[in-house]
Amino acid sequence: MSEFIIEGGHKLSGEIVPQGAKNEALQILSAVLLTDQPVTISNLPDIRDTQRYKDILSHIGVKITKLSKDTYTFQADNVNLEMLVTPEFSKLSASIRASIMVLGPLLGRFHEAYAARPGGDQIGRRPLTTHFEGFEKLGATIGVSEDGNFFELKADHLQGSYMLLNEASVTGTANIVMAAVLAEGKTTIFNAACEPYLYQLCTMLNNMGAKISGLGSNLLTIEGVEKLHGCEHRILPDMIEIGSFIGMAALNQSSLTIKNCACKHLGIIPYTFKKLGIDFDIVDDDIVIHEQDCYEVETNMDGSILTIADAPWPGFTPDLISIALVTAIQARGSVLIHQKMFESRLFFVDKLQSMGAQITLCDPHRAIVIGLERRKQLKATTMSSPDIRAGVSLLIAALSAKGTSTIQNVEQIDRGYQDIVERLTKLGAVIERRK
Repeated sequence: MSEFIIEGGHKLSGEIVPQGAKNEALQILSAVLLTDQPVTISNLPDIRDTQRYKDILSHIGVKITKLSKDTYTFQADNVNLEMLVTPEFSKLSASIRASIMVLGPLLGRFHEAYAARPGGDQIGRRPLTTHFEGFEKLGATIGVSEDGNFFELKADHLQGSYMLLNEASVTGTANIVMAAVLAEGKTTIFNAACEPYLYQLCTMLNNMGAKISGLGSNLLTIEGVEKLHGCEHRILPDMIEIGSFIGMAALNQSSLTIKNCACKHLGIIPYTFKKLGIDFDIVDDDIVIHEQDCYEVETNMDGSILTIADAPWPGFTPDLISIALVTAIQARGSVLIHQKMFESRLFFVDKLQSMGAQITLCDPHRAIVIGLERRKQLKATTMSSPDIRAGVSLLIAALSAKGTSTIQNVEQIDRGYQDIVERLTKLGAVIERRK
């Protein structure tokens, strides 16, 4: 186990380039299983979750060749399905929720798939119903192994179907799409997730020979094909990291330039941080954040306090709710943070309260933040990172605090943020990683 030792109170300055998008990368890595030809992926983030997923692919026979720091070629020409039901695979799967996404491509290509029960952040209920209902509508039968550790999917053949998803699940949509591209006939998916990650996945699949229309919308139409071929694909910058850097600069009264942000794919993320009063400009594809003594939260037209709530895309992504909350700590004004999708994601606010933040947790889904307006600085403390996004929120708070803070269990942060100590140190942060 490792921890960060953070000396707070140092302003940041300079330029930083966001890593490749974690959530897109995990879908793209799954899609390499759909063909026996080489697939080259660039801008792949070197984070704990992608490392684990590469281990999963390697375990079942995928050949992985490193071409440069962020570029790899994957070839799944000798997949061993028997390795999917081994204790080793079960252990690997338990460490990452995205392991469930091996099901779609393996079912589509081999008409047979197995997956262990996935792990991941403990942020509330995350049912897999959408995945399995979609597979059943394509013709798969679903079972569970005798020991209850593995899901078993089989199909004589997959047949396209119309389906209305019970929720706009990102991984559920991705899994169903990867199975449907090799099914017979036409599949129509309504209430599909339409995040940029899905747009990127569908673009990649079309480059491999799939026939998907409706990209970027919640209605996808897929004409099944017999076989897919290899391709090259570049992953988008990570929108969650971009939002994290915006909040980090604001809370630390810092000027910062975030380079190469692919701004057209950020949706309402910039708009939401503007609502918090943060002063920044978009110049070409860069976000230039200006140093502010204080930023003022906008109020609604009727005078009520601002509400920031998560929602399926194109709403505000739930992965940035924790960042918005910590950013509001030093604002002028109040904001209601409403985390609708996960009932355990706000349970880290007690750590911010112990640092002096004025936050009232109303219930598992809502918190009111009363901005400090820089009247007092947060106090340093010792805390533990419960999940990826809460962990980096605590890091942002610690960077602005008076004194030296300790964050334990930082492997959670490593799951989503690449070389975070080294990159922030170059901006002027004082952080040490210690075993």
